Amino acid sequence: MTGQEFSHQPVMAEEALKLLEPERGSLFLDATIGGGGHAERILESNPAAKLVGLDQDSEAVSAARCRLAGFGERVTVATGNFRDAADLLEEYIDVGLDGALMDLGVSSHQIDTMARGFSFRRGTPLNMRMGGTTGGWRTAADLLNTASEEDLGTIFRDYGEERKWRRMSREIVRRRGRAPLSTADDLVAAATVALGRPLSPRDKARLFQAVRIAVNEELEALRAGLEVIARLLNAEGRLVVIAYHSLEDRIVKETFREWSRTCVCPPELPICTCRGRALGHLLTRKPLRPTDAEVEANPRARSARLRGWVRA
Repeated sequence: MTGQEFSHQPVMAEEALKLLEPERGSLFLDATIGGGGHAERILESNPAAKLVGLDQDSEAVSAARCRLAGFGERVTVATGNFRDAADLLEEYIDVGLDGALMDLGVSSHQIDTMARGFSFRRGTPLNMRMGGTTGGWRTAADLLNTASEEDLGTIFRDYGEERKWRRMSREIVRRRGRAPLSTADDLVAAATVALGRPLSPRDKARLFQAVRIAVNEELEALRAGLEVIARLLNAEGRLVVIAYHSLEDRIVKETFREWSRTCVCPPELPICTCRGRALGHLLTRKPLRPTDAEVEANPRARSARLRGWVRA
């Protein structure tokens, strides 16, 4: 697969580079390299910099290697999830990172490739695995057809912010008792009955995203990945995250704020027993948002929220 075939327009590239300041460092991590758009901009910004790119999607890894081949030994791209960054970057532990970027979005290629199962177009298989269409990881169909009614309700309530989550889970369990859910049509049909009305595109996006988050354990991976990458940063190293879902953004916001506090002890303790110092400080008090011009050119950037943090 070539970089052209794996189409993914980097979101908020200018804003991300402004926070990362690639010109001041020597080693950077693109923890979700996708088609390599952000990574290319980082490498172009500093001819002396090296970059390690990670992605759990093998198609993205192939595309990024193709796109970044001209940078030679300055770039290394590996397959893996950012929660495993410490193991994947073992040879760089002693060097440390001067900056890291995490773009938590799903690429246009993943959305537009029917076999990947990320869209709600008719006939789309319920796959939704970030790692691809093969492998041992469970699919969306596996999840919907085997999870308990209680667990399904939790997914739609917590990840999909759906008020009728009980009806959703009950209807899915009822339907799968007759025949397994296998395509996007099956999930849309169940949701239509549960919500008692035709679904809007926003409804579909919200409910399908909830299932995708659960399939890939995205929030758990994000919490783990933030902690691992922060430990790999050198002093003054910067971590920049682009989130697209309110739950993701909340995790990033709360994590960055906690790291930036001098004391994290419960208020009822008479004396400080925690680390007693801030690990770093915020680069963004509020999330940066894409410009109107970028949203017009790339509507999928609309929900992006960018935050930055720098290690002390």
